[in-house]
Amino acid sequence: MTDYKISPDFDGQLPELKQPILVAMMTGWIDASAAAAAAMEVLITETNAIPLIEFDGDTFVDYRARRPLMQLRDGVITKLDWSAPRIMVGHDANNEPILLLTGPEPDSRWQHFAQCVVELSEKLNVRRMLGMGAYPIATPHTRAVKISCTSPDAHLSSLLPFIKSSVDVPAGMEAVLEQAMFNAGIQSVGLWAQVPHYVASMSYPAAAAALIAAVCDTGGISIDGDSLREQAGAQRERLDDLVRGNSEHLAMLAQLETAFDNMHSDNGIPMSGFGGGPLPSGDELAAELEQFLRDNQAD
Repeated sequence: MTDYKISPDFDGQLPELKQPILVAMMTGWIDASAAAAAAMEVLITETNAIPLIEFDGDTFVDYRARRPLMQLRDGVITKLDWSAPRIMVGHDANNEPILLLTGPEPDSRWQHFAQCVVELSEKLNVRRMLGMGAYPIATPHTRAVKISCTSPDAHLSSLLPFIKSSVDVPAGMEAVLEQAMFNAGIQSVGLWAQVPHYVASMSYPAAAAALIAAVCDTGGISIDGDSLREQAGAQRERLDDLVRGNSEHLAMLAQLETAFDNMHSDNGIPMSGFGGGPLPSGDELAAELEQFLRDNQAD
């Protein structure tokens, strides 16, 4: 058995694509507010993506940790849904091809999995891989979501208008793919949305919308993110209402806003990324705001 199979929709043959981008978002690593997962769902929907490649679950997935979902109807097992990594293919608004790598991170054989993705990318003429993720940080919901980037390509990174951090952290599969792609001569970039830490346990469509915009800008594609922006606007109003009624919470938010504005001013140097730099001085106060918002989440 091979490590992957091509969807029957393609008669066992890989399609000929004109330099697509590959967007990767694999569950199991950092994704605050599930923002990257939400962005991937929009990409799948907007590109009308269909399955192209399914990786062998027995090779890459520990099914004692990720048990298949059993569909039971009147005592009859009608379906077993096996979770496995896969690649889907779709097209943007300008009919540009897009490949989407989704599913769980492999539980084993990471380097072998990365090499499989590289070999498929070479056969499919992939020009650039973009990874997506999101992490919590002390930032206010009243400011635009910032994106930080990672890449093994120093020159490419220098050209991107995103935050660059310096920190040692455990790596996810996305970082392994970045390095493997770079080693094979394929450009690779990780895009990470910064999510206010006091909303990291709930959905935050503003971060998902920011990721879609970053993917479009960095990948040269066109995707409609209006639905996410509408959701973000509605959530902004709800968060504002929660904070507005309490002067202490307004003061806490102001602390975060001041720290954010100072950090991202023309003369400021961003000092925080994956927790790698000093947090704003209002962080302890923000923790109280976080608890307040969580207490009121049901409302």
